[in-house]
Amino acid sequence: MQTELSFAPIASLSTELLAVLAADTQTAKGSEAKPQPTLLTSDARVQAAAAQVLASGEYKAGANETLLLHAPAGVAAKRLLLVGLGKLAQATVQNIREAAGTAVRFAKPRGLRELALALPSAESLPHAVALRTAVTRAAVEGAWIGDFDADTYRSDRRDQSIAQFTVAAPDEADRTAIEAAVAEGAVLGESQNFARSLIHEPGNKLTPTILGQRAALMAQQVGLGWEVHSGEMLAQLKMGAFASVAQGSVEPPALIVLRYEPEGVADGPILGLVGKGITFDSGGISIKPSENMDKMKYDMAGGATMIAAMRALALLKPRVRAIAIICAAENMPSGAAQKPGDVQTAMPLDPAQPGKTIEILNTDAEGRLVLADGLTYARRLGATHLIDAATLTGAIAIALGKITAGAFANDDESYGRFEKALASTGERFWRMPLGDAYADLIKSEIADIKNTGGRFGGAITAAEFLHVFAEETPWIHLDIAGLAWIDDTKPFIAKGPSGVAVRSIVEWARGFAAGC
Repeated sequence: MQTELSFAPIASLSTELLAVLAADTQTAKGSEAKPQPTLLTSDARVQAAAAQVLASGEYKAGANETLLLHAPAGVAAKRLLLVGLGKLAQATVQNIREAAGTAVRFAKPRGLRELALALPSAESLPHAVALRTAVTRAAVEGAWIGDFDADTYRSDRRDQSIAQFTVAAPDEADRTAIEAAVAEGAVLGESQNFARSLIHEPGNKLTPTILGQRAALMAQQVGLGWEVHSGEMLAQLKMGAFASVAQGSVEPPALIVLRYEPEGVADGPILGLVGKGITFDSGGISIKPSENMDKMKYDMAGGATMIAAMRALALLKPRVRAIAIICAAENMPSGAAQKPGDVQTAMPLDPAQPGKTIEILNTDAEGRLVLADGLTYARRLGATHLIDAATLTGAIAIALGKITAGAFANDDESYGRFEKALASTGERFWRMPLGDAYADLIKSEIADIKNTGGRFGGAITAAEFLHVFAEETPWIHLDIAGLAWIDDTKPFIAKGPSGVAVRSIVEWARGFAAGC
């Protein structure tokens, strides 16, 4: 999708579809208060073209509510699409992002390959001037996210991608800042879609080896340093936890390392991005129920998230160093697979010291095993701050639903940076507790720790397992199991892989470069 920027009057834009945002400006409360839909533009000709339908009461400007007008009078565009934000007083940047995605997804099945989205005028949104660049970036991100469809293997597939998306900015905007925001939004939206394209791939099309190849190709294209290692390197590094997950599959594991080293940055923090890359998870000997096992191709979503985040960092070029470690493997049952009751030895931080021992109670609790070695390796490579992402537990979805993802942290300052990032990305995470009482639940009688703490508090005990390997290094754990896959199509995003956390991790990393 080509993204363009226009400062021309929006009524004069010659395009197949002009999308204009609307909001309910009614401030009265109570059952008698009727919605007051209002266009968020100062263009008089566009206002006039929509005046009659707004006055009719049939359009309420609810969140992502659309209304299409053909051949609008006085407007050069062939079609005028109204996209609602809901209550104006409650409008956020995330509403803008979703509205842009809604406009794109409205256009795609109708055979429209170009559209323009008019950004709100300065006086129409709360704090709009301060949010101008954020609104612009969010609109572009939303358009890219809305353009993605996971139908690449259909024999009757018709490419419905949008060829051109134009951001129509008010003339009073700071042009340089808006241009930068459009460019950033395109990088972030495209990178999120890159993660989604990986997550979408079935297990036979994206083995650990192929995931390593895809990551290496991307790294070459954007200028990242990269290494991809297989089983021999795991043995050399004594990655016993990671290797134990892979041993039941005929597919070899892949240890993927990506490096972002901006020119002229020789000191300061080194961010360690660690992702779970289980390209298919059968559960191993503790095999999963057959229902919905097909979705376990997306158990590498955390790894895809980190690969995509590194892509965005390479293109946005913040002045902070970053290393990504993606531990990719299949978790399969076979005569060679690890068994409940086995004891594995994780990678030691100091090669001269023994690694921590792990009692395997459930082979389906495998993500924490690969992450354990990934976190340790990131620390050995010099990471001063850690963040990991994984579809780690079903328990997090039980706790928070498929609305909010879980976040855990051992460092308030690092998490504060992440929380600040969420304010601009619009992604929903909730900080969950950690503590010795939970850590006690994973103590083993025959090893240092066990890989499950039981049914209750499962997301927390899984996080405490990872905490053992992060130790005192500032660390954030993102359990994205509830949000990595979208079960139902929404107006602004397709059913399937979501790419959640890519934008927030990138923004967290950029916060270090900005010193905030």
